[in-house]
Amino acid sequence: MNKLPHRLFTWFVMLLVAAASQVPAANAQDTDLAAIEIRSVLDAQADAWNRGDIDSYMNGYARGNATEFLGADNLTRGWQTVRDRYAKKYDSTEKMGNLTFSEIDVKQLGADAALVIGRWQLKRIDDVPHGWFTLIFRKLPEGWRIVHDHTSSASP
Repeated sequence: MNKLPHRLFTWFVMLLVAAASQVPAANAQDTDLAAIEIRSVLDAQADAWNRGDIDSYMNGYARGNATEFLGADNLTRGWQTVRDRYAKKYDSTEKMGNLTFSEIDVKQLGADAALVIGRWQLKRIDDVPHGWFTLIFRKLPEGWRIVHDHTSSASP
């Protein structure tokens, strides 16, 4: 099994933590507001997913070539490529199921960056896939958006 994506991700997170320690911390009020806004993005994504609306779900991601999704064994780069991956893999409401997020922990890394860790679960007719995610959010002119998504699935 190739451990390179995991090692790259670990290195990336360590680099972000080191960089964040060099950035002045946001004040408590800004941190609370950022967490509320980020949770609102995740709530809107879950609502869109549960309506079967991939395009609205993708509004939570930064539109650009630098947006990344890292899954079980592949790295997808670019908003459109990530969107196309979702649309192909989840091409029906039955495959999409009902998405919930839980155990969300938002750690602001600076005025315009946050690390978010949480659990995801899909309830479908025949199964209930679930796992963890790690997201890097950036505050952009359009609001907080995901620029890096590392999602893992738990063993059934």
